[in-house]
Amino acid sequence: MQDVLLTLAGLVLLVGAADLLVKGASSIAARYSVSPLMIGLTVVSFGTSMPEMLVSVTAGLRGSADLAVANVLGSNLFNILVVLGVAALIYPLRVHSSTVVSEIPFSLSAAILLGFLANAALFTTKHELSISRLDGGILLLFFLLFMLYIFSLSKSSSDEEPVVPVTRTVSSSIALVVAGITGLYLGGEWAVEGAVSLARGWGVDDAVIGLTIIAIGTSLPELMASAMAAFRREADIAVGNVVGSNIFNILWILGVTASIKKLPFDMISNLDIIMVIAATMLILVAVVTSRSGSISRIWGGIFICIYIAYMVYVVQRS
Repeated sequence: MQDVLLTLAGLVLLVGAADLLVKGASSIAARYSVSPLMIGLTVVSFGTSMPEMLVSVTAGLRGSADLAVANVLGSNLFNILVVLGVAALIYPLRVHSSTVVSEIPFSLSAAILLGFLANAALFTTKHELSISRLDGGILLLFFLLFMLYIFSLSKSSSDEEPVVPVTRTVSSSIALVVAGITGLYLGGEWAVEGAVSLARGWGVDDAVIGLTIIAIGTSLPELMASAMAAFRREADIAVGNVVGSNIFNILWILGVTASIKKLPFDMISNLDIIMVIAATMLILVAVVTSRSGSISRIWGGIFICIYIAYMVYVVQRS
């Protein structure tokens, strides 16, 4: 009963904190004429990626590399197929042109880069797959390039984006963002802790927990933040949050984790990387096939169905 209450408390806190974060981030974007897309790619993405960071770094330090990698890959899949799917069901998500030609391809490249680095040993005399400290440094280098791109984007897009009326002071907006990030962190922790305890009580395998329950739990902030953004018609924040979080997860979180300690890589995780690549490409397909350049409600439903089918496969695979 205690685990159930802890999980529910975490979910409630996530909903409230996501609302605060979106309000604060939107207000900051309006006051400083910063595009909502950039806010979604940076402030919101960083805040909602904190649970993944905590879980992956902790797992890496404890020698649970499979959990660290599975958490990131599972979270990225959940972000694309469920977070965007749910957000699109709430309100069709019009995708910014720069997202189609730059951010989504960058996210796709990050997943491909991870797959190459993790399997690089196959092209050498060493056949033990891993994400080494050098690989971690390479991931961080690409993350730096991404942040430089975001900086250039903020300078070029500030005059192009329509700015909503400013209704809050700077201090109150920052307070909302801080409160939102803090609430997302605590809510994610409570939800994951309760869900993992329930799963282990039911005899579910740890490997499955890493790719499913923990990945889903640490992605709940992204789900709540993007769903709230879609409800408030802030499509750029909803999409930018997912794309930015996926880039953060691979380049920043795995980069930091692998730089601290080498992460052994299981060959079967290649299937999950391939699925992340396919799901990322599916975003482009959904946008290109839409007359309005949006992720429609139909595609939102398709995304969710694909995720459910893949999770069934993951459970059977284990």
